[in-house]
Amino acid sequence: MGSDSGIIAELATDHRGVQNLLDRVRAAAPGSEERAFLVEQVSTRLVRHLTAEQEHLHPLLHRYVVDGDAWTDRLATGDREIERTLRSLEAVPPHTEEYVRLLLSLTEHVTRHVVELEQQVFPRLQAVSPDAVLRDAGAGAHRTEAVAPTRPRPAAPGSPEPTRLTASVRGPWDRLRDRVTRRGRP
Repeated sequence: MGSDSGIIAELATDHRGVQNLLDRVRAAAPGSEERAFLVEQVSTRLVRHLTAEQEHLHPLLHRYVVDGDAWTDRLATGDREIERTLRSLEAVPPHTEEYVRLLLSLTEHVTRHVVELEQQVFPRLQAVSPDAVLRDAGAGAHRTEAVAPTRPRPAAPGSPEPTRLTASVRGPWDRLRDRVTRRGRP
């Protein structure tokens, strides 16, 4: 059925991008401005990525994968934990031990997320989903990331419909705030 294209390739590419940013965060001096800017970039990329997953991957899991509901619930729980950690990071000064602890926690959550999706979820989805469906979902995920919010939500919605509504309202507002505050830029 599904080839390694569409949503699987789109999300796997996002995973590599986030992991590369996290490598750069680890290489930056603790407490430095560079590290803080890189963490903001990680946050932006993750929030957009999670929004695209919730809107485009989760419905495919419900529709095509036998245990898709359980996987969607599990993934949504992990997504909420990532966003909760991102919100906590925003509230803590970058030179503190708490910031470092939260950064390590975020790295663990992201690593778990990537491994779970790429080793367990993607193969299941690819085995049962039509190529055209995967391609369309990949294009949709790409479009969603372009307009998605860039900051962690106060309370992450758990289903695709509220996420879509939230993204359409918060996305432009977040991008404007990011531009004005130079978030994620030195």
